[in-house]
This record gives sequence, C-alpha cells and structure tokens, in this order.
Amino acid sequence: MFSKSTVKYIQSLQHKKFREEEKLFVAEGPKLVTELLEDGIFACRNIYALAGWENSLSKKIEDDHRSCIITIQDFELEKISSLSKPNLVLAVFEQKKVLSSPDLKSKLTLVLDDIQDPGNLGTIIRIADWFGIENIICSLQTADMYNAKVVQSTMASLQRVNVIYTSLEEWLQNQSIKKYATTLNGKAIAHFNQIKEGIIIIGNESKGVSDGVMKLSENKITIPRVGNAESLNAAVATGIILYELRR
Repeated sequence: MFSKSTVKYIQSLQHKKFREEEKLFVAEGPKLVTELLEDGIFACRNIYALAGWENSLSKKIEDDHRSCIITIQDFELEKISSLSKPNLVLAVFEQKKVLSSPDLKSKLTLVLDDIQDPGNLGTIIRIADWFGIENIICSLQTADMYNAKVVQSTMASLQRVNVIYTSLEEWLQNQSIKKYATTLNGKAIAHFNQIKEGIIIIGNESKGVSDGVMKLSENKITIPRVGNAESLNAAVATGIILYELRR
C-alpha cells in the first residue's frame, strides 16, 4: 500500500493552484496514458497501475518507463482517481513548455474568449488537432488546459496543440492578422471558406464573445440557423467553422 502522503499529493493535483506550483498534471486510462507515453512530449514522473497493465505496453515503452511504474490495488486507484469508474492506470506527467510567441502567419489560429466548461475546452483542443490548428490562445478566465476533465476530453491531442493563456484584448491589439469573431448576427461562414490565414474567436458558452474582444474583430461570422435552437455548443460550433474553413 502506498502512503497517505502520496495519496494526498496526487489528489492535490486535481486543483489548479497545486498543478501550477508543481508544473504537473494527471492523466487516466490505458488509451490516454499509453499514447502520452508513446509520443513522449510530456515527461512522465510516476505511473500507478493495477497488476498486469504494463503487459499491454510495447517492450520499448515498458523498458523506458519501468522505474516509473508502481503497482497498486483497486481500492488505492479509487482513492487517487477523479473518474467515477477508475480505469486501470493513472499517471503523473510534467507540463510541457509553452511556445509563448508562435508564428501565426499563413495559419488559422483559435482564440477562446472565456470558455469555462472543461469538457468544451478539451473537445475544442481535440477538434483543433484534427483540423491541424497549431495554436489556441485563451483568455485568462478560460478553463485550465490541465484540468482532469480537459485532459480526458483531449484524448492526447493536448500534446500536439500549443495552448497559451493571456489577456486577450491586449494580445489582439498587437496582432495584424485579420480577426473573425463568431456571433449569431454575423455573415454566413460559407462566405469565408477561402481563408488561409486568420484568428477565429470563439465566445463564452452563455455570453458569447465579449464586447471588448468583438470591437477588435474586423469580421463577424455565423453558422446559419435552420431550426429553432437558441444557440450551438461552443465545441460543436468550432468544429463546423473549422470544417468550412478547411474545405
């Protein structure tokens, strides 16, 4: 049985404050953990797994991380897991270094204006990875990219997308690239399907794009509504917009 202090330490990483202090995060489940280990972008500190889990690994990964693997019991995994049904393995990884000043020329870049639901953020990161979006710029009020729900939702796309947190209005003021804010009252997205370079702004789940950010946007775009739904989920809207722009 591992110590109470170890349990407490891993549980503390469910809180943003401690993740930032330690520069660590938690990933759970065999598929997610294995993919993170395979790509090696995030350095692994420790792996807490049920007996036999390592048999599913390739010999190279098992050999490379043998010293990190700690075999635990079902009830111990339940103590450290954030999942309602813990799934075989939990790993602690080091956060990656953020590229704070990426080159945005000739690229599409996502800006998230206060996306607060971790599931939405994780799904957006995964969608960005699918469509080859390299960078996501987040407001300081956007959900933490290392929140457990975000990490699970990304399905390992977190390692392939550069996510930056900053003061959006200040950052946008310094960008010469055209900005496209999503809104219910903009021009239909079909009019913009030839964009090869631009900053696409996705607003808060309930409030949309903030007034200050909207004022800094040269264009307003919308997904035309056919039915009677009041609005689209932020992640769903992001997927539709990127699909149209990548066609």
